[in-house]
Amino acid sequence: MRVIAGEAKGRTLKAVPGTNTRPTTDKVKEAIFSMIGPFFDGGMALDLFAGTGGLGIEAWSRGAERTVFVDREKASIDIIRQNAEAARMGSAAEIYRNDAERALKALAKRGQRFRLVFLDPPYKMVTMDSLMEQLAELGLLETEAIIVVEHDAGHSYPERQGRFNQFKHAKYGDTAVSIYKYDSDDSHDGSAANVNE
Repeated sequence: MRVIAGEAKGRTLKAVPGTNTRPTTDKVKEAIFSMIGPFFDGGMALDLFAGTGGLGIEAWSRGAERTVFVDREKASIDIIRQNAEAARMGSAAEIYRNDAERALKALAKRGQRFRLVFLDPPYKMVTMDSLMEQLAELGLLETEAIIVVEHDAGHSYPERQGRFNQFKHAKYGDTAVSIYKYDSDDSHDGSAANVNE
């Protein structure tokens, strides 16, 4: 695994030992960033089931101001620290060992707001729609924030979820990526077209 583009381009990233963590392949990572826009002009990113931290590091490398990494496993936290150091993120990386829901509540108390959120949980977890609602209810999202959900290709998430509209969906073998835009104005009817790739 490596950083594909931007500030830390070409830096090698370590994988978490063992089989519990399934890192996003470089091919899928490249596809995700081509779908959401290759580069960013600031804003905060949240890598919620961070694993190796690869997605959040890539977002920072491509112009996000800072990335918050959250994972509940100590082995993952150790690897994220090493990978963030290898990418030379410095104070642009905030790394927390916590489960997702507790972490969201803690971030909300600190008044954090994110422009970009990565949800790449273990594939047996299929509750990312309710987690997206929690992100919205806690006020953690900027207007038009982008939510990237990586999940098992056999599971599908709704095209419309509350104030979230799915605008991209693609499959890569047994991996699927569903990408949503958050609309903080609930006066819209949300009839956005879904684009299947």
